[in-house]
Amino acid sequence: MITKEKFSVLPISSLFFAIGFLAIGYGMILTFIGVHLKETGSSNIAIGLINASFFLGAIGASIFSQKIIQSVGHIRSFATFASIMIIGFLGHSLYFNELFWAILRLLSGFAYYGLLIILESWLNEKSSTTHRGKILAIYTIIFYLSTAIGQLLLNIGDQSGSIFFVIGSILVLFSVIFISMTKIKEPILEPFERYSLPKIFSIAPLALASSFIGGFFVGGFFTMIPVFIVETFGSIQTVSIFMTITIIGALLSQWPIGILSDRLGRRKMIAFSSFFITLVSIGFLLSAYDENSFYFLGALLGVGIFCLYPLAVARANDVVEESKNIMEISRTLLFAYGLGSFSAPLIIGVGTYFFHDFIFISFLTLSLFLGFYSLSRERVADENMSVFVNIPTISGAEFPALDPRGESA
Repeated sequence: MITKEKFSVLPISSLFFAIGFLAIGYGMILTFIGVHLKETGSSNIAIGLINASFFLGAIGASIFSQKIIQSVGHIRSFATFASIMIIGFLGHSLYFNELFWAILRLLSGFAYYGLLIILESWLNEKSSTTHRGKILAIYTIIFYLSTAIGQLLLNIGDQSGSIFFVIGSILVLFSVIFISMTKIKEPILEPFERYSLPKIFSIAPLALASSFIGGFFVGGFFTMIPVFIVETFGSIQTVSIFMTITIIGALLSQWPIGILSDRLGRRKMIAFSSFFITLVSIGFLLSAYDENSFYFLGALLGVGIFCLYPLAVARANDVVEESKNIMEISRTLLFAYGLGSFSAPLIIGVGTYFFHDFIFISFLTLSLFLGFYSLSRERVADENMSVFVNIPTISGAEFPALDPRGESA
């Protein structure tokens, strides 16, 4: 008689608490940096460069952090990365210099993504094939809700900035407490064997393009839209409400979009999402910037931009032969997503020097391109489609190992 394995979140609850506290601090600081820099008189080009440094650090973490984790173990590595992140946060409140802040953002990005790799490898270690989907769903919900809470925290305290860096540091320290007390066995990280971007493009071009453009949208959303809102409305409260509504819209749309993509196919859903983003971007450009209409458009924007990366990974699973390593392909898509997030603040920061609404012009242009490009690609037969899996917008390089679709590869 086969006994059904029981699922309990209690043994890995410390990991979810750590993820929650990190995401709250991450969401709050990532949004606040651009707002604070704008209020201190920095140019959009400088803001773009400083914010891009965070994602450059993230790319570095996907390449180098594994060696640190393998050499000293998960708990010590977690304490190390958390310390670096706290140094980065508190360093902002000590001294303002744009180059210095760019270095601090690079350190913070490296540390944050290193922490994600540790947490995700632990979750993977404790995830059986049967329950991996449930664990991934909990991870996604916690990440979105915690990031949204981080946006609401922008309304507390004065606007000098120091209090937010202190709160961010406290939140990271809370995550350290949960990990330091955990009894979960440390997993062994397997070496990351990366595919080249040209090779992946030859295998799954639509997936790669969707990953990069999806990263551009989300990176631009977190780093430069808050700057645009401050320029337009002059209120950090408006930033907080807008960002929260957009993230909640993203969370609520993940499952319906997943169901539709399983029925209609990834190609059509990528095209639909892209053209939807095009219409929303036009709405922003034509809007008189009434706050209520801005919030409504924000919710719609969240529905569109946050689903592109999960759809890209699903498309890759659909078109890649089982003989190929889907995990390594997924890591390459994640790397492309990181490159898109890195390029967004750079391009948008320069573009807004010439056009105030450039962020929505760039969203419109890229979404229009992706929509037509997806329709030009070959349709995947229904019998060859995998199952859609909801994926957090920000993931570490170990995340693909959590994807239950990789079990069959």
